[in-house]
Amino acid sequence: MNVAQVGLSMGDGTSVAKEASDITILDNSFSSISRAVMWGRSLYQNIQRFILFQMTINVAACLIVLIGAFLGTESPLTVTQMLWVNLIMDTFAALALASLPPNEQVMKSKPRKTTDYIISRPMAKRILGVGMLFVALLFGLVQYFKHAEVASLSDFSVRAFAANFFNFGAGSGLSPYELSLFFTIFVLLQFWNMFNAKAFMSGKSAFAMLGKCSGFLAIAAVILFGQWLIVTVGGEMFNVTPLKLADWGIIIGATSLVLWTGEIARLLGK
Repeated sequence: MNVAQVGLSMGDGTSVAKEASDITILDNSFSSISRAVMWGRSLYQNIQRFILFQMTINVAACLIVLIGAFLGTESPLTVTQMLWVNLIMDTFAALALASLPPNEQVMKSKPRKTTDYIISRPMAKRILGVGMLFVALLFGLVQYFKHAEVASLSDFSVRAFAANFFNFGAGSGLSPYELSLFFTIFVLLQFWNMFNAKAFMSGKSAFAMLGKCSGFLAIAAVILFGQWLIVTVGGEMFNVTPLKLADWGIIIGATSLVLWTGEIARLLGK
């Protein structure tokens, strides 16, 4: 026997019916039910998107710090830098992804079971898969910076990057400029991944309906500007030094591959 999970009553119904129901439709319109379901499903998806984004950062940040501790190397992210990362993760991302407008496409989804976990299997795979890829890339950068004097990313060598990946020697440590490069690369990876989180479960491009997502775009602009401001004027407080304009262009272009890879995957998924 099927049992309703939510009881409905009309606004002009009896007081007994209203007390027994979970939701009272004040305008007596059945179309309000579908709108409420659409908003509820959209909100649930926005929560899942935020969890996906947040957990991916957690996996990458925690493992990088943990690996560094096991190897006896200094953490490439300072406490103040982690505070900025946490601000992006917990506050800005929540505002950006929660502000996404409801989408009528959610009405085509099958009803979920009450026993389903909020972290679905596709979400878990994405969190672990993307998180581990970020960890591998960031760990390789730490190894590369330890054994090469990097004054600009324009001199980046893929061969040297691969050669030093498993080189666990002491090296020369990371210079303030290299730490600034690592910090910015880490934040920009998460910045582009936020766009992938926006498109999660929709099956559409991350640019779909982007013009209607003014809150999302505003938060994205704040994150990008905030990162530039911290690296440029943060100084000793954030243990950073200003980056060259060419390096900013290289970092933005290279890290944006996270978004373009996601776009290709979504296109092939169709």
